[in-house]
Amino acid sequence: MANVLLLPHQIFTGENALTEAGASICALGKKALIVTDPFMIQFGNVAKVEEMLKSNKAPYAIFSDITGEPTDKMVEAGLKVYADEGCDYLIALGGGSCIDTMKAIAVVAAGGGTITDYMGRSIEEDVAPMVAIPTTAGTGSEATRVTIIADTVNQVKMMLIGSSIVPPVAVIDPQFTMTAPPSVTANTGLDALCHCMEAYTSRRAQPLTDTFALSAVKRIVANLSTCYHDGKNVEARAQMSIAALEAGIAFTNASVTIIHGMSRPIGALFHVPHGTSNAMLIKVCLPFMLTGCYDRFADLGRAIGVAADDDDDKTAAEKFQAKVMAMVDEMGIPTPAQFGIDKDAFFKVIDKMADDALTSGSPQNTWHQPTKEDLVGLYKKLWD
Repeated sequence: MANVLLLPHQIFTGENALTEAGASICALGKKALIVTDPFMIQFGNVAKVEEMLKSNKAPYAIFSDITGEPTDKMVEAGLKVYADEGCDYLIALGGGSCIDTMKAIAVVAAGGGTITDYMGRSIEEDVAPMVAIPTTAGTGSEATRVTIIADTVNQVKMMLIGSSIVPPVAVIDPQFTMTAPPSVTANTGLDALCHCMEAYTSRRAQPLTDTFALSAVKRIVANLSTCYHDGKNVEARAQMSIAALEAGIAFTNASVTIIHGMSRPIGALFHVPHGTSNAMLIKVCLPFMLTGCYDRFADLGRAIGVAADDDDDKTAAEKFQAKVMAMVDEMGIPTPAQFGIDKDAFFKVIDKMADDALTSGSPQNTWHQPTKEDLVGLYKKLWD
């Protein structure tokens, strides 16, 4: 069977990437809508994008009401600004929430209706042109064919997938990641680690995704701790930005597995940021994942240098697991209780979360195939 690799049409990376991308960005349309959040305005990052647009004599409007994980209400509000201002292309500046919201606006702006109309559909038709400028090194949304939007009525996370929602232009400029605080750096960085290790150990992995996943995991293990402890380290931030992009390319083509499948329901029901809910699950999910895939996890252990070439696969895989768990501990990832989730409320919806996780299809990509009972047990282990 042939494999397909989806990528943005243009990827600008490195210092001054935004300036270099200016002409390509402004050629996408006549008026841009910048989709961002209040912190990007506060930190001066939006001003840098405005300066680029002004230097290219390009009109624009700003929608800055992204205040958390993206919801159908945010998409609706952004669509109104897009239409009222007469915009015809979009620029997302921010983390995954801003980029995912931009993708949803692009879909509905072109196809009409509401974002809930597109749940469960493959998005292959034309959408409004998009530019993704990530300010965190984690989601990889700048390179993915996925957007996740919370349905506030049914309290589920809608996952929309399609080749049309890969942003045509991605700008990976490390200057925009320098303002991320340690907690955001940790959560998004571990999200990227989940992306590459899940992609590499997915049933849908292929040689090209393996290349991106292995490169990403090496960069993350080498640089995430530095970024967490020294956020002003430009080289480490640049390496993490590249790693997040590589991990995004890997998982959008090979998919994710059990961690992401179990993470989405936690986020939808308890309003836990996506990166945090993934990081919470690493320590309970990794041992389960290893048992069906020692050889692939052994590759990861050898790639990052914690396992020797002559270690057997089980030993090498367990050394990788130990390294990842140590990173989770180092970065102070909260448990559900520490995050403030009520245990009784959590246990009341475990059945629903397990069903929703399986419905997403992601757990089924895991080599150790989980049953609903497995997922229920893993959710309960979060409270051990």
